[in-house]
Amino acid sequence: MATKIILVTGSNKGIGFEIVRQLAKLDHQVVLTARDEAKGLDACKKLKAENLAVRFLELDITKEESIEQAANKVKTEFGKLDVLINNAAISLRGDYSLLKNDPATTQQIINTNAFAQLAVTRAFQPLLPNGGRIIMVSSGGGSMSDPVGGWSPGYCVSKSLLGAITRHLAYELSDRRISVNAYDPGWVKTDMGGRSAPGTAEQGADTGVWLVVDDKTPSGKFFRDRKEIPW
Repeated sequence: MATKIILVTGSNKGIGFEIVRQLAKLDHQVVLTARDEAKGLDACKKLKAENLAVRFLELDITKEESIEQAANKVKTEFGKLDVLINNAAISLRGDYSLLKNDPATTQQIINTNAFAQLAVTRAFQPLLPNGGRIIMVSSGGGSMSDPVGGWSPGYCVSKSLLGAITRHLAYELSDRRISVNAYDPGWVKTDMGGRSAPGTAEQGADTGVWLVVDDKTPSGKFFRDRKEIPW
């Protein structure tokens, strides 16, 4: 497989970090990003200790200036970007009811987990060649067909919106054969998922890595455990 240039947002820890690790093991050129420079560089050091070479790029997906600067740096250093993986997301305390949440809490979650992903994609998509890929790390909580669970509704709604964004981007970029897909990593042990989660970060990263390397996946779809699932 040809070496791909891949950028993963919010990848200094958790699922994003594991996606970077697994792709680096496949000898791809991976750009690890974080909004906190110290945490990002520390994550790169951990991978370097495993003899894995990755690049660090500071990126705060909630700030337009940071997004533009990051896109310009990728263009200057690499000239293109083969795969964009929108992984960065937040979950906030106090997200327990759409009717009772502090409106600012719900707004911040939706802005970060959906609109910021669109902003990042808008900035980086000119660097994607025909046949490039965009992957959204979503959640089963955003499913429109599964039962509503009653947990973190603002987070779930943000992921539902991310699903809609994914489908529309897939349509808009189809003329360039750029695939845009989302996947559910499952409930895994991360800072967000908590220690009681049944899965591991390695398992949560697996489908994301598969979407990078598999050549037969369609566009505009939602996946879990390497299988397409209903939106």
